Amino acid sequence: MTATTRNDAPIAIEGGGVELRMQEVGGDMSVAFVTIPQGTDLAPAFRGLPGDLCQCPHWGYLLKGRLKMRTAGGNEIYEAGQAFYWAPGHAPEALEDCEYLDFSPTKEFTGVVDHLKSQMG
Repeated sequence: MTATTRNDAPIAIEGGGVELRMQEVGGDMSVAFVTIPQGTDLAPAFRGLPGDLCQCPHWGYLLKGRLKMRTAGGNEIYEAGQAFYWAPGHAPEALEDCEYLDFSPTKEFTGVVDHLKSQMG
């Protein structure tokens, strides 16, 4: 069994107030601790992926803030205190300062993170 804390998980993405800390936790799954400041729209960073959207599923919990999730089927709003499932095909925009944690399949998530890094750098 594997466990980690936010402070122990290595930083995978950092810049513009966005921080993503990611650690594989077993079962081919990784946990991510994510901070996104108000006004941040991650849609441009997903350009080049199928549908220009994140194609990795995520299961998680929004600790702080409000988040608009763009999908091909329309927008959905998530608020602090909600557990969520985000199916493949989404792009988040922070309506308030947000913090959340999610669990994702490591292989798919690593591919998305690598793409984001290439877009940010």
